[in-house]
Amino acid sequence: MPEIGEIKKGTEIGFKSQSKYVYSKCVDCGKARWVQTSKMGTRWLRCLACSMKASNFYRRGEDSPNWKGGRKKDAHGYIVVLLQPDDFFYPMVRKDGYVKEHRLVVAKHINRCLLPWEIVHHKNSIRDDNQIENLELLSGEKYHIIDSIVKQYIRRLEGKVDKLLEGQRELRAETRLLRFENKQLKEKYVGS
Repeated sequence: MPEIGEIKKGTEIGFKSQSKYVYSKCVDCGKARWVQTSKMGTRWLRCLACSMKASNFYRRGEDSPNWKGGRKKDAHGYIVVLLQPDDFFYPMVRKDGYVKEHRLVVAKHINRCLLPWEIVHHKNSIRDDNQIENLELLSGEKYHIIDSIVKQYIRRLEGKVDKLLEGQRELRAETRLLRFENKQLKEKYVGS
């Protein structure tokens, strides 16, 4: 058994490297192991497990240096909030621990968790405007009625836009034809 402070080449202790290694203890847990040396001394003062604990690897939530408040915008434009397991509203979270902020605002306003079939509607249709005055709690049936009315309105607008675009295409084609005829006439009268 080697003694603490003993120095050997890597090939002598079973490593492929020719570097020098020193037998030392971890400063945290006291585990003895071979550590590669450098001009400055031993490279690592801690074993792998202790260095992972000391680093940011195990830090989560507010303890992490990358913590940004637990709020972010999801792919659909909604703001989501990270909840901790000890939070009263934690049953509302998705698998990743986040809950949509507009649902959380209404749940806090009525002092209970929302049921999965309860829908929170943004009155002004702006998904990141989560003021309580802008939010409305609906049953699934009411929401589908409102949603179908909005979709019908959007379809009507899309139909009007399509007609305008078709008219614009026809005007462009007519303009090209007139330019071509104008060019032909110029060549005929100016060229002769």
